[in-house]
Amino acid sequence: MHPQYPPRHLLLLLIFLPSFVSCFSTFQESPVANVLEHTHSYNDPRNYRPYFSTIDRKDNDLKHIFPSLLNFEAKVVTRLDQASAPASSAKVVNVDDFGAKADGTDDSQAFKKAWEEACSSKGSAIIVIPKNKIYYLKPVTFSGPCESDLVFKIFGTIKASAKVSDYENDRRHWLVFENVQNFRVRGGGTIDGNGKIWWENSCKISKSQPCQHAPTAVTFLECKSLIVANLRFQNAQQMHLSFQNCVNVRALNLMVIAPGTSPNTDGIHVTGTQNIRIRKCVIRTGDDCISIVSGSKNVEATDITCGPGHGISIGSLGADNSGAEVSNVFVNRATLSGTTNGVRIKTWQGGSGYARNIVFQNVVMRNVTNPIIIDQNYCDQDSPCEEQTSAVQISNVMYRNIKGTSASDVAVNFDCSKNIPCRGILLQDVNIALQENGKPEASCANVNLRKKGEVFPQCS
Repeated sequence: MHPQYPPRHLLLLLIFLPSFVSCFSTFQESPVANVLEHTHSYNDPRNYRPYFSTIDRKDNDLKHIFPSLLNFEAKVVTRLDQASAPASSAKVVNVDDFGAKADGTDDSQAFKKAWEEACSSKGSAIIVIPKNKIYYLKPVTFSGPCESDLVFKIFGTIKASAKVSDYENDRRHWLVFENVQNFRVRGGGTIDGNGKIWWENSCKISKSQPCQHAPTAVTFLECKSLIVANLRFQNAQQMHLSFQNCVNVRALNLMVIAPGTSPNTDGIHVTGTQNIRIRKCVIRTGDDCISIVSGSKNVEATDITCGPGHGISIGSLGADNSGAEVSNVFVNRATLSGTTNGVRIKTWQGGSGYARNIVFQNVVMRNVTNPIIIDQNYCDQDSPCEEQTSAVQISNVMYRNIKGTSASDVAVNFDCSKNIPCRGILLQDVNIALQENGKPEASCANVNLRKKGEVFPQCS
């Protein structure tokens, strides 16, 4: 059942809905993005006109169109569920039947054998990890393609080996699901990265330690038509959950937990992935709750609870003079508490490409240090970063109905590139107060900015 949105939200949703509808059929370019690319030149500010200016004028036309779009979307989502749901006669593969002991010893080989059995099944298959048991695994890659639809049902707990020596062949990954289609991972169980030993030896915690890679707990690599739902991810060695080069993804009802002091423990990381919905997730970690980086397109994050952590971030983008492309990001209904950032876009100097067509809407900030921030001089290193002229172009970004309190004096901070300014930035119905007494400020540099409705604080 879809909620009934008041008319003022309809155009915003229409802008992004065609892209998200395509997630569950065939991928196609966003109609809005196409219009923007063909009617505006980002290199010439005289030709620039933000598309948000047409919102009021089009609201009345949309009230009759939007219900049909919702109905179409519901049908397509149903087809995805049907495609990824195994038949009632699905083959059940229990890891215990392949030698898993859950007695503190390594169960990696048993899990691999169970995967091979299920993946080679001519009909749908379900891999079962029984409840009330803890299975210890070394790094494992579960590879496809598989013969049919597959479900990985985690009722119990999967826990990482605490021996750093077990990761000698690959320090970047623990569990990898690679090249699997029509795949569901769910069950109500727990995936535990057992990350304490990695945090203690991080150069961000112990300055005497060299900076080295640590494993991402769970990586989905080049998967299609994927659902990850109703699971708890905790104490990752570094990132908890990464979707890399995937298409058509839903991440639903996830709990992601690690201490606020744990370094680089991003909750959900989206890279090179198109058509992904992240919904009803609680994320409390030591880094970004959600991070969206280059190659990502058509990303929706709705009903997100974040904190502690570093907020919801697009980026970083453009490191080491690299190109980056991120577009069509829709963040709606999020609550951030005690985070170091709220909604953030961060890029390095010297990069190229773009981050565009981005909406942050209906966000509540509670004692957040940098509630609204665009940082195009991001520099996550000890030595100062070299000043460079090129930059990732940031354009068409809406902040709508953002409320709450700031832990710092600067509640709105747009630090954009001098050579490639931010364009088409809209603040609408923004009201952020200081957590303590006083009034917050807004700092705006090199930004083409508009406001609508009541906006506080605003740039002078």
